[in-house]
Amino acid sequence: MTEPVQEVSDARTSPRRTLTQYTKGFTRVKDFMIIGFPGLHPAYYGPASALLFFTYLFILAGNFFILVFVGLERCLYKPTYLIFCHLAMNDLLFGTVTLPKMISRYWWDNKMISFAACFTQMYFVHSLGAIHSLLLLVMSLDRFIAVFLPLKYPVLITNNNISIACGLSWIGTFLRMMGIVYHAQTLPYCNSNIIVQCYCDHISITNLACGESVKFVQAVAVGFAMFSLLLPLSFVIFSYISIFAIVLRMRNIEGRYKTLSTCTPQLLISCLYYLPRCFVYLAHAVGFSFSLDIRILLILLYSLLPCAVNPIIYCFKTKDIKDILMKRLTNAKVGMKQASK
Repeated sequence: MTEPVQEVSDARTSPRRTLTQYTKGFTRVKDFMIIGFPGLHPAYYGPASALLFFTYLFILAGNFFILVFVGLERCLYKPTYLIFCHLAMNDLLFGTVTLPKMISRYWWDNKMISFAACFTQMYFVHSLGAIHSLLLLVMSLDRFIAVFLPLKYPVLITNNNISIACGLSWIGTFLRMMGIVYHAQTLPYCNSNIIVQCYCDHISITNLACGESVKFVQAVAVGFAMFSLLLPLSFVIFSYISIFAIVLRMRNIEGRYKTLSTCTPQLLISCLYYLPRCFVYLAHAVGFSFSLDIRILLILLYSLLPCAVNPIIYCFKTKDIKDILMKRLTNAKVGMKQASK
């Protein structure tokens, strides 16, 4: 390895930008500058940071409520709600990994992030995204077996089996993502330290690398990303199309409604996660281009919107949770009336 011989700075980006000069003509980036929305006027930094802050509070409150509520209600100790808890934990972690830095970017104009912190954020961003996709696969498998193999459902879908499946999704993804991040970290970073994004992601970081291996590292990462996205998506589409086909053949209207109502929350959660991503990918594939600010906004929407909206879906589209909530609220109102008397 070539030792650094001098420190240089680039005034075009920031006076705080520090690079380390290498004797072979390369410079190593020591920290990154997160630009966020390049077209956002500084006058709107306050409202932007406030919006992000309240979004973070909403994500924390909603998902923490689901975890505590399911944990306290023993009647909800079922496979379906166990999956909801894993999704809530995933959404809670994703918001915590991304939003605090975004808030500080606009609240205190803190653009800088260290090399190690940026790669750590990238690791968790992509890991949690892949885990979310795998949890949706487990969720669709749960509904598929419930509809097609109802008699075997209590045997195949147990709390232990779901815990193992979800646990493997977490552990396997975290281990696999270590290789992806280490692969990216081996590249020399010498082009720039400016990340035109609201958080560190693989494409934004590796686009700043130089050398002949950049395209290969990006291709490997994209391949794994497509595997993590398309394999679960394929089964999700297959399972829900199959379920709708069964529902349409049912003659009993009440049976149709009951089957659909048990699948509606899972279908909404899956659509909320996959549809915006598919739209962005397809638009890119057909050559439809967005402005830089719109592209970043779309990425933020499909990344953070599910984290914020999923708890609402759990509460108002899941019969057991909704019934328990209404019962608790009714009991609370009766207690307040009795206390006032």
